[in-house]
Amino acid sequence: MPKRATAILLSAIAAIIVLFALYTWFTLTWSYSEGERAGYLQKFSKKGWLCKTWEGEILLSSMPGAIPERFAFTVRDEAVVKQLQSAMGQRVQITYEQHVGIPTTCFGETQYFATRASTGPVNPVAPSEAPQSQ
Repeated sequence: MPKRATAILLSAIAAIIVLFALYTWFTLTWSYSEGERAGYLQKFSKKGWLCKTWEGEILLSSMPGAIPERFAFTVRDEAVVKQLQSAMGQRVQITYEQHVGIPTTCFGETQYFATRASTGPVNPVAPSEAPQSQ
C-alpha cells in the first residue's frame, strides 16, 4: 500500500473517531426533555458487564387501586445514588433529564438520567381528600 493511501486511511479513521466522540459528547450534554416523576422506589442496583451503571425503577400510581406504571432511570451522580440508597421502598421524587440517541449502554441502560432525588410523604393526600381553603 502506498504511503499516500495509508495516510488517507489513517486520516479517515481518525475523523470517524473524532466525529463519534463529538456525537457522544453532544448526546450526553444536550437534554431532549427535563421533568420530574414521583413514585415508590422499587428497584435500585449497580448493573453491567464492563460499564457499571446505577439503574433504578419507581412505580408511579395515578390513583389508589390503579395499576402502577414503571419508570426506569439511570443515575450518574454519587450524591443522588446515596439519597436513593437510603430511600429504598419509600416514596421519592426524581428530577431527570432525557438524553436521546446515546450510542452505547456504557453510560446507562435508559434515556432518563436522574439529577436530583428527594423523599416524599409516605401516603400523599389525594386531591379529593385535601383540606379545602375557605
